[in-house]
Amino acid sequence: MPQRIMYRVNHALEHRFPEQRLFLKSDAGTKFIRLRPLTQAVGLGVGGALFSWMIVATSMLMIDSLGAGSGREQALREQASFEARLDALSRERDERADEAVRAQERFNLALGKVSEMQSLLVGSENRRKEMETGLDVVQKTLRRTIAERDDARNEAGSLRETLVAQGGEGSPEATRARDTEVTLDVLADALTATAAQRDVMAGLADQARNETEVVALEKRLLEERNDEIFGKLEEAVTVSMEPLDNMFRAAGLRPDDVLNQVRRGFSGQGGPITPLRISTKGADISNDELRANAVLSGLDRMALYRLALGKLPFATPIKSAFRYTSGFGYRRDPKGMGTRMHSGTDFAGPYGTAIHTTADGVVVKAGWHQGYGKTVIVRHDFGIETLYAHMSQIKVSEGQTVSRGQRIGDMGSTGRSTGVHLHYEVRLGGNPVNPMTYIKAATNVF
Repeated sequence: MPQRIMYRVNHALEHRFPEQRLFLKSDAGTKFIRLRPLTQAVGLGVGGALFSWMIVATSMLMIDSLGAGSGREQALREQASFEARLDALSRERDERADEAVRAQERFNLALGKVSEMQSLLVGSENRRKEMETGLDVVQKTLRRTIAERDDARNEAGSLRETLVAQGGEGSPEATRARDTEVTLDVLADALTATAAQRDVMAGLADQARNETEVVALEKRLLEERNDEIFGKLEEAVTVSMEPLDNMFRAAGLRPDDVLNQVRRGFSGQGGPITPLRISTKGADISNDELRANAVLSGLDRMALYRLALGKLPFATPIKSAFRYTSGFGYRRDPKGMGTRMHSGTDFAGPYGTAIHTTADGVVVKAGWHQGYGKTVIVRHDFGIETLYAHMSQIKVSEGQTVSRGQRIGDMGSTGRSTGVHLHYEVRLGGNPVNPMTYIKAATNVF
């Protein structure tokens, strides 16, 4: 029965695949191999399947290659954007610092002018009070003189009547009456001079009052200008400070704790800002002085943030093209050992790619380290360590102090590795944390 089926199949395929014979000649004789139609059809099917598989495999390899290329281009674009934002923030920070310095200089000049105007105002007020006091004295003297003049005139009239009654101009009473008239003339002249002096004093008092009003107006305009300057400075400090606060909080750090530790490490900066006192009489500080102290405190806080940024791993260890191949968390072991915890982030790139430290610190390990291969561990402030594993070369030594962005080695595949890549870890208090927390925390700032 099977032979009959084979015969029918061969007969059906014979018009498409005629029977072929392959002759093999040797010294002993000639032999041939018969290729039936079914055999030819099976061979052709197998060959077509192999050819189709080769096309599919080649297409998959090309798609992977194009995907890797686009990933590298995207990484380069993100890196360029990261560096551009970092440069922009640095320029903005420098501009804010320069603006703050210029504003402080303008504020000092304004305070000097205010002090000078206050002195002029006090002097004008004192002169006005002295003039009013002198004017009151002159008016009292004038009233007393007028009263004495009226009394003298009344007495002169009485003496004249007495003289007339006694009958004679040559009598002693007549002589005394003439003396009284002379005295009255002198008093009248003195009274006229006193009235003129009173008018002069009144004019000076009015002038002093007008000068006081002008000085008060200038002082008010200067205070409004100072208020506008302080408003711009306070807004600039607030806008620059909020992203930095959010960045440290996103990394799981308390900004105040970070700044306090940085302040202890830089004893020449930071600390409480003493109030600015202009008055030498021990008067309370003004509202402008309080606002100036607040602005200076904000600038000091920004300076401490700048120092802290260099001590924390807010950066990627690879500055050239790379591709993320594995993140932080549980994953299938690449060596087929089941599901295991992956305590870092893997960056894949060409062999020998430069590896840079992500923050200032001290190298505590530089050599072979268990399954990590050639490894560098850097200890930073705030109880943070960073680990760089599977290197091909190490360019630092233990105990060496390194700076952020310094090249510490080259990418390789030493240790327990399936290919060229960098295994990067961030440890807080000895426990591994997700490195992307720190990298992503800086994306809204740099």
